[in-house]
This record gives sequence, C-alpha cells and structure tokens, in this order.
Amino acid sequence: MAVPYYADDAVALYLGDSRELLPGLGLQVDLVVADPPYGETSLAWDRWPDGWPTLAASVARSMWCFGSMRMFLARGLEFTAAGWKLSQDVVWEKHNGSGFQNDRFKRVHENVLHWYRGDWRDQHRDVPTTLDATARAVRRKQRPPHMGEIGTGAYLSEDGGPRLMRSVIQVRSMHGRALHPTEKPIGILDPLIRYACPPGGLVLDPFAGSGSTLDAARQAGRRAVGIEADERYAEAAAKRLSNLVLDFGGAA
Repeated sequence: MAVPYYADDAVALYLGDSRELLPGLGLQVDLVVADPPYGETSLAWDRWPDGWPTLAASVARSMWCFGSMRMFLARGLEFTAAGWKLSQDVVWEKHNGSGFQNDRFKRVHENVLHWYRGDWRDQHRDVPTTLDATARAVRRKQRPPHMGEIGTGAYLSEDGGPRLMRSVIQVRSMHGRALHPTEKPIGILDPLIRYACPPGGLVLDPFAGSGSTLDAARQAGRRAVGIEADERYAEAAAKRLSNLVLDFGGAA
C-alpha cells in the first residue's frame, strides 16, 4: 500500500496519479469532491484524466464535481456510463472573470454538479440554510400560478429563517492568493461538504492540488483523503495542512 506524503489524525495526502493509486488504497468514502483538469486550454497540465469518473464510482455514491458547461457537455457520457446520476447544479459566482475570449460575455462563474449513484433516498443530505434571514411574520409559500395546481409548498419560514441556501453562491476567488492555478476557496467548498458528507465522514479529493478540500473537510469536522500528481503542489498542501492555525475567514 502507498505511503502517505502527509498524514495527521484527520487527513491523508498521497503523491501520484489517482487512477493508479486509488485502487490500491481500498477506500470507501462518503463523498468525492473533484476539480479535474477541464481540458480547455493548451497548458501542459490541463489534460482530462480519462476514466476517472468510473474510478470515483468504485469508491463513492455521492460526488461534487467542479467544471465548465463546455466540459460537462463534452464529458457527460463518461459520468452516466459510470452510473452517476445528476441531482443538482450549483453556480459559484466569483468576484473576477476567468474567461479566455474577448468577444463573449465575461465569465465570472464555475459550475459545481452533484452526482449520485443508487437511490436518492439513500443519499446523505444535510439541507443547507442561510444565517442571514430577515425577521418577518410566519408565512407559507404558495406555488406560483405558472406551475399549475400542484398543491401548497412545504416551505415554512418562521421569523424569517432558516431559509434554503440559494444555488448561486458568491465567494471571492483565490486570485492573488492562490497556491495552485485552479485553487478553490474554502467558502465554496464548505457548504458542499456539509451538504453531502455526514459529520465525521470521509471525503476524497482525487485532484487535491494545494489541499483546499482537505483543509475545508477538516475544518467542517470531516476526515479527508487527497491524491495529487504534482509534487510541487503536494508539498504546498502538506505545509498548509501541517499549519494548525485554522482559517475562519472563509478563504482557502
């Protein structure tokens, strides 16, 4: 069995290609959080890792995957062929753009899709709510007319809260502070992990980068395993994870 590049009581990080290492680790995890190379640029590292959705399906029944709409349209069959079913999509709205064209709308978001295997009723779901509700009278939300006569909704708000978290989440990107070119802030990772992984559960990041997912999982009271192919970023992740100062500001 592979030896961790870094390990503590909550997280373990391995150096290598996840497609080669993961089968030998003998893992079964509660949630995969993946940010694979999208394969949309000519950069040397931006190469789609063939077969990874099938490998992820062998160790988990729930997965959040970051990506662009272009990526998911091009690679969607790889997910469905592996038995993944789409449950929902979340949009991460950044404060700055990441598009490469100057003749289109400025792209300031990334998609995060939640995939699952098996029956939906068997999936862990900790319904996300907001903390910024405004006091108001008790009310029950009615169905809008254009949806037809399908009965009264079950949503109930007392004194303005709790309210369901919206599917568009605004979090500043790591521009200017990132340890990895595609580093995700803890502010976007935290609600995804809390939603789909039970407290004390195990999260896997097969493209760990500088360790954002591992850090976010640890701070959320979950355990985590990460695999990173580039030793430069594995080293950065190990340094980050060995730092006992937790980040309560929502930045990775």
